[in-house]
Amino acid sequence: MLTRRRFTSLLAAAGSSLLAKSGPLLTQSISETPSDYEHPAGSDIPGGPFQGTRASLKHYEVPDWFRDAKFGMWAHWGPQSAIEDGDWYARNMYIQDSDQYNYHVQRYGHPSKFGYKDTIPAWRAEKFDPGTLIKLYKAAGAQYFMSMAVHHDNFDLWSSRYQRWNAAQMGPRKDIVALWRDAARSEGLRFGVSEHLWITYKWFSPSHGSDATGPLANVPYDGADPANSDLYVASDQIWGGTGGPEWNESDIPAWWKQQWFKRIKDLVDHCQPDFLYSDGSLPFEYYGYNLVAHLYNVSAARAGKTNKDGKTEAVYFSKRREDAASGICILDRERGVIDEIDPHPWQSDTCIGQWHYKLGQKYKTPKQIIDQLVDIVSCNGNLMLNIPLPATGQPDPEELAIIAELTAWMAVNGEAIFATRPWKTAGEGPPAIASASEQAAQFNESARHDLTAADVRFTVKNSTLYAFVMGWPDYQLTIKSLAQNTALRVGKIENVELLGYSGKLTWQHNNDGLTIYVPREAPTRHASAFRITGAI
Repeated sequence: MLTRRRFTSLLAAAGSSLLAKSGPLLTQSISETPSDYEHPAGSDIPGGPFQGTRASLKHYEVPDWFRDAKFGMWAHWGPQSAIEDGDWYARNMYIQDSDQYNYHVQRYGHPSKFGYKDTIPAWRAEKFDPGTLIKLYKAAGAQYFMSMAVHHDNFDLWSSRYQRWNAAQMGPRKDIVALWRDAARSEGLRFGVSEHLWITYKWFSPSHGSDATGPLANVPYDGADPANSDLYVASDQIWGGTGGPEWNESDIPAWWKQQWFKRIKDLVDHCQPDFLYSDGSLPFEYYGYNLVAHLYNVSAARAGKTNKDGKTEAVYFSKRREDAASGICILDRERGVIDEIDPHPWQSDTCIGQWHYKLGQKYKTPKQIIDQLVDIVSCNGNLMLNIPLPATGQPDPEELAIIAELTAWMAVNGEAIFATRPWKTAGEGPPAIASASEQAAQFNESARHDLTAADVRFTVKNSTLYAFVMGWPDYQLTIKSLAQNTALRVGKIENVELLGYSGKLTWQHNNDGLTIYVPREAPTRHASAFRITGAI
């Protein structure tokens, strides 16, 4: 923790190293029972099958729809997208000599005179058509969709009861979350929201600072004006350091926890989501427990209208392993991959570029996306993919081309993805990633090598085994994991088919494995799936 005076002396040295999206994982201790201080008034919820305790939340069961879905898409889209200069703009424009500070000064002027609040009118969303976009995403295989609801910039994207800085009153003057919700549910997709608000108290604090050097040194940025405190947050310290603020709850006051709780509860009440994603761990102990219990109870009430058991069908994502390990939610590994089957369902969320739209950004290729999807599904996970929208709300031509290629691939290979489960082993081939520490498992996707015809990944649906070959081999391939008389206890294979290929394959099964003589050309670009009967 730094005072403002001390922080200004460090701003110039920090520079562009603060552009990373998030810092270390939250590591505070977890208590089973509330203390008098951490179970305060202002976090009450209506009754339901779940109470706001870890003991109660441990009765949660992951709904089948999530395990079947495998692939979702996300719109990480809000006022920061208007600038089209990448992620964390609302913070980094207040970090002297960072790339985004320099960009802001050149384009708009000094942040003491033209601050983040003054960029919000530029987000007009004039070409935003959620119905068309959801149809596009559904065709590309998305089974669920997530709208960002509030980023670290403290701007709510729904008609918020507790924050005047919201999209229904400013910028596009539309309830963005409700429009996404209605479009998603009209197409039969599960709908959810992401919240990044809990860390805002620290994250947005540089807006209260000033330049350390230059002609406007010590002139406060616009965030220091008390008139703007409901956007920039009334932080009495400035948190800095390389990589952003410390990603934990230390020094966050009770009033901010209450603010977080009532706004996110309002969000849940407003759109009744099928899932809620927090950018970090389950925050603020019993504020967080009550919030998740409320999410599950709202879902159970909705489910009770359509089925007899009334079980909750909601999902909550946390990035803290302890939360998921205790059974209260699902673990999310941001930009993360693993190299073995996780016994518990999990999710990786990633983006084709930066989280917020950036002009000229180099995107992931369709092959990289498809390889990651297949790799994750083989390890019992789901992939949620962000297509960062420009200010207008319409994907750029390169993004549309990527979506089109995903659509073509899913039309042939979706059978081997959706409603599958992992087999006895995730796959075979060279190790996809080096042995990863728990921390690296969050942001390690770039460490995975490119997958080739030497890599195979498995999924299972009922009595059918699917084997994805991650590149197209010459003439033949042998899948050694399917050898007879091994510890994997592979059954007598009865038939082998190639999805998207109408011809009959020649193959042989013996103690060396399953050898398949393949057509000259693959039926689709990128990974190809073989349907194998009798092996299970």
